[in-house]
Amino acid sequence: MAAAAPPPAPTPAATSLPETATHRHPVFTRIRLAVPSDVPHIHKMTYQMAVFERLTHLFATTESSLTSTLFSPDNKPFHSFTVFILEVSSNPFTDTHFDNDPFYKPVTKTVHLELPLDDPEKETFRNQLGNEVFVAGFVLFSPNYSTFLAKPGFYVEDLFVRECYRRKGFGRMLLSAVAKQL
Repeated sequence: MAAAAPPPAPTPAATSLPETATHRHPVFTRIRLAVPSDVPHIHKMTYQMAVFERLTHLFATTESSLTSTLFSPDNKPFHSFTVFILEVSSNPFTDTHFDNDPFYKPVTKTVHLELPLDDPEKETFRNQLGNEVFVAGFVLFSPNYSTFLAKPGFYVEDLFVRECYRRKGFGRMLLSAVAKQL
């Protein structure tokens, strides 16, 4: 009986990723405070959330009701209902329209994806400035107080990322933006 052949030598560990695995698709993101002109996008995403949760029979929100409750002169960001908008672009953000907000300085970040994004609704969610910036999600939160911790905090009522942008870390980015306000 012949002896079994020795096992092959182990393949040396790769010191770099193969060329096909490089992240070649940068997506530029911005999280900013919502403004009244975002209401149509917030309304559409809220309806998409109702569809996702199979609760369209309970959906009664209108653009008018959102405007009057979210953007009442009495409601100041972080002291009442607050909405952060997540925007994405294939180009770096060059507009400074939101940079002078006295309540919140927008947060920008570049995310590198392995595949390009395909957004079939991008025209519907183009931002109000008309450039190549698209609304990808939002988070709505309000102040609360934890008696267990004896600390103020925020309660996240809604977190929504549009379907084509899910599972890429954008929801985590929105939650992190809220957490950094504490």
